[in-house]
Amino acid sequence: MKNKHIFLIALSVLVLGLIGYAITQNMARGLAHPAPVQNPAGAMPGLLESGGKTGGAQEGTSGAAASSSPAAAEPGPEPKKDSGGTVTSRPGNQAAGDPSNLRRGWGLKKNDEHRQPEMPASISAMLARHGSYWIGSPGDKALYLTFDEGYENGHTAKILDILKENEVKAAFFITGHYLETNSALVKRMVSEGHIVGNHSDTHPSFPDISDEEIEKELKAVEDGFEKLTGQKGMRYLRAPKGEYSERTLAKTNALGYHNVFWSLALVDWVPIPGGPEEAYRSVTGHLHNGAVILLHAVSSEVTEALDRTIKDAKAQGYTFKTLDDLTIG
Repeated sequence: MKNKHIFLIALSVLVLGLIGYAITQNMARGLAHPAPVQNPAGAMPGLLESGGKTGGAQEGTSGAAASSSPAAAEPGPEPKKDSGGTVTSRPGNQAAGDPSNLRRGWGLKKNDEHRQPEMPASISAMLARHGSYWIGSPGDKALYLTFDEGYENGHTAKILDILKENEVKAAFFITGHYLETNSALVKRMVSEGHIVGNHSDTHPSFPDISDEEIEKELKAVEDGFEKLTGQKGMRYLRAPKGEYSERTLAKTNALGYHNVFWSLALVDWVPIPGGPEEAYRSVTGHLHNGAVILLHAVSSEVTEALDRTIKDAKAQGYTFKTLDDLTIG
């Protein structure tokens, strides 16, 4: 009888041990392979890039191809993340009381009624605090045409021809790579009265890098631009990949920049399925008062549709203004 009790006790200990081992293994597997999390922002305007992709897909492709070697800052401490996987801070980069480094990707809620896209008041207020723009006055039937230039695909010269013929001034946001490899085109932009903006040297996501690295990224383009054209200072910045945080808005504004986002853009960094006709309809079908239009100069479809697009916009009663009109006027 005594031996039977000993056997049952030993069996119970063994079973409890196996159960504990199984629980431990499951917990270890869960930590090693956590369940995927959804972006906590969902589809909220101002938090995701238009086109439905985050990061460098829409806006950052030009920059990704801008260098023959990977363009990245030197490795640093691993960024901290919140429960949704969003980078919230970078160790050693943010002190208590500093502006939030919550990473945001630009996005819009479009409509087909030629009304200005919706934007949460909190995002609009944040942009205004730090001298940033994404749209003009709802009462002004004006358009602001901008192009991102990460690399050259043989279309910019024609784009400049079309702008000259139509007497339209635009803004071109260039990377360090573009400045170095297409100096003649940059000089032409300046000589024909266009604004040349800063798109960073190597196209990193600004929330991922330190204040010092941001300043280095911008200064490299500033210095190269001044050496090439003789013009000092650059006033306008387009955030690489459309990614920003309140910290990066505050830092770049302190350096003298207006961050310029957009209220109308196309998925034009890849071939447009419907060709120039789709490019034309995608722009003219969504024009609205104060529209800041983002196009990529790498697109053959956008280039082929540009003359018709400008002429149609003017026929609808729109005028083309510059970023100086938007921020100063």
